[in-house]
Amino acid sequence: MGRRQCWCRVTVRGPDGAVLGGFTLEGPGDPDLAAVDDLARVALQAARLGGRITLREVSPAMRAMLDLAGFGVEMERQAEPAEESPVVVEREEEAHPDDPAG
Repeated sequence: MGRRQCWCRVTVRGPDGAVLGGFTLEGPGDPDLAAVDDLARVALQAARLGGRITLREVSPAMRAMLDLAGFGVEMERQAEPAEESPVVVEREEEAHPDDPAG
């Protein structure tokens, strides 16, 4: 088994944006599609409750996996010393005519 690497830090937010909890997604080596699946499951559960997830400290390998999977997720930008607190950038999911209604 290899050394565990931090792939990203996940924050779960409620409908009002309040932080409900969080965790670090990590594992040996680089992330794979199973890691993206784990994030998707947490994001789906949060969305069902009216909330969302945000990511920070996303590793380059995890960012590549998220892009490969087309996973739209909010990522918190780390604040520079002269800046204010991190900004959450929202990404809208594209709707396609053939997608089943959610």
